[in-house]
Amino acid sequence: MAGLFITFEGGDGSGKTTQAQLLSDWLAGEGRTVVRTREPGGTELGLELREIVLHSRGHISPRAEALLYAADRAHNIATVVRPAVDRGDIVIQDRYIDSSVAYQGAGRVLDGDEIRGISLWASEGMLPQLTVLLDLDETVGRARLDSARTRFDRLEAEKQEFHARVRAAYLALAEAEPGRFLVLDAAEPVDALAESIRERVSALL
Repeated sequence: MAGLFITFEGGDGSGKTTQAQLLSDWLAGEGRTVVRTREPGGTELGLELREIVLHSRGHISPRAEALLYAADRAHNIATVVRPAVDRGDIVIQDRYIDSSVAYQGAGRVLDGDEIRGISLWASEGMLPQLTVLLDLDETVGRARLDSARTRFDRLEAEKQEFHARVRAAYLALAEAEPGRFLVLDAAEPVDALAESIRERVSALL
């Protein structure tokens, strides 16, 4: 690939969006062309799918939920991520395939390998060169959300046991692919986390 594809992962309240923005700002300051996106919601179609999968009323079956995320992923990769990387840009994305394996696989108790397979098909096998995992105890993450929000989406509102399974799945994914993952303690100061991320990205550049 001509450019770079970097994803941020972690449980709710771990600070993914903050760190992704700090990295984007730093790269832009270094003269790099940066494209920010997210899943779900990185495209116009994705925004509609995001509203359905995270905010619509009523039950969505786990398999249907997984397929909605895969549909968003297919469109985002085809129309935003791959064209940007082919141009030589740096794509920084909030959540990707690992989120589906953790949330729909472990969280919803579906087969993680099947979820990964669907996502790889949807994305035509595209994987990031770096995945930053901001690891945080699920009770701490929930406390952060409670102090910052009055409304929770469908996944944020799940019980602690759900989020504990998600965290364990993330750590297992990172252990299985240590070359792709940078695992950081999200309880560390924001500036210290940003510095660790910059060091890893600098090595890729």
